[in-house]
Amino acid sequence: MQPEFWQKVWENNQLGFQLEQPHELLVKHAARFLPAKVVFVPLCGKSPDLHFLARQHSVVGAELSPIACHDFFAEAQLPVLQVEQNTFESGAIRLHQGDIFELSPIHVQHCQHIYDRAALIALPAELRAKYVQWLQYALPKASVLLLTVVYPQAERQGPPFSVDVDEIHHLFDRCKIQLIDEQDLTGKGFARRKLATTSLVEQAWWIEWDFA
Repeated sequence: MQPEFWQKVWENNQLGFQLEQPHELLVKHAARFLPAKVVFVPLCGKSPDLHFLARQHSVVGAELSPIACHDFFAEAQLPVLQVEQNTFESGAIRLHQGDIFELSPIHVQHCQHIYDRAALIALPAELRAKYVQWLQYALPKASVLLLTVVYPQAERQGPPFSVDVDEIHHLFDRCKIQLIDEQDLTGKGFARRKLATTSLVEQAWWIEWDFA
């Protein structure tokens, strides 16, 4: 999935993945991030999860779309400081706008945890391994709260893409992996979007690595 695809998604306001409130699985398991000071949120969009995390942490987000970055601060009526080119800050939240694969590890060097609600499942198979490798390169020691969805992939085109347990263990093969929660969303849909699949399960993973 090329960057142009996601730019068009934001330009056309096709935000079926957008939530109005913090994700319930984040709220339920957020204590796992304590006492970390800084949480990294890749492909963050304008998620309300950022505001929730900022109640107790500094938050570093990475987002491709300039529209998403602008709307995040504007809709919350937050004053914004441009701290460097394509980097914007308000209070405890700092957003880096651009391709995540071009983001310097310097920008996430103080992050202890990662929250991934819609990054891994937004990427096609050929980019998911590259994404995980980048995370482990940029944050050689980290813990991740990762949310995924599982459904019969043949029944629809992603995103969101189905990422099953076998792929999780393959992608994070040298890591400590725990399935900590799951919920059946069959017939309920994903965020604003109702997915026409015979089954749909959302899973929460806690993954840890230390390659430092």
